Amino acid sequence: MSGSGDKTSNTKTPADFLKSIRGRPVVVKLNSGVDYRGILACLDGYMNIAMEQTEEYVNGQLKNKYGDAFIRGNNVLYISTSKGTSAEGA
Repeated sequence: MSGSGDKTSNTKTPADFLKSIRGRPVVVKLNSGVDYRGILACLDGYMNIAMEQTEEYVNGQLKNKYGDAFIRGNNVLYISTSKGTSAEGA
């Protein structure tokens, strides 16, 4: 029985993951294939995302840098944590 209790305490939901990465570098991939890399400022239940120190990448090439960016949730394909983004290393 104690094994089932341990399993429950180690289970993380997607909401837990999203809460844990706030304030950390992330990569947001859009349905169009464009990537945005920066610091996750906040997000809501509709996956609307606010980012800071944002960089826009098209086909792997840096196209623009933005101070702050807002991405509408219906455009988001995925969000992943980013290790060593230029925003973090700058």
